[in-house]
Amino acid sequence: MSEHRLLRRHRLFAESSLDDDPLAGIANLFDVSLAFIVALILALFSLFSLQDFIDPDSQMTVMTQNRDGETTLITKDRESIKVQKVSDRELSGAGTRLGTAYRLPDGQVVYVPEDGVSP
Repeated sequence: MSEHRLLRRHRLFAESSLDDDPLAGIANLFDVSLAFIVALILALFSLFSLQDFIDPDSQMTVMTQNRDGETTLITKDRESIKVQKVSDRELSGAGTRLGTAYRLPDGQVVYVPEDGVSP
């Protein structure tokens, strides 16, 4: 083969090898996966109506009960989130009665403070 043909083939091979780099798209896949994860988290928060967990100035309390009857109390006060497991053990000690909690037929718990006591 002539030298001119060899140079032309070498140039074509060099240009095509840059286009055929299998790792060229990995950086883009990482960016796409991060955007997908953030979108999935936001969709789950809106699905379960938990947008207040995202707002840094909000306060909220969520009470959940699983199939075994274990109750979990999740309290968010501005930027801190506290998770407590509620048990049916009886406790004793000194304290002041603040009010009464009632469970409604639909499963909601309503707290009624006693007169003169603020929650």
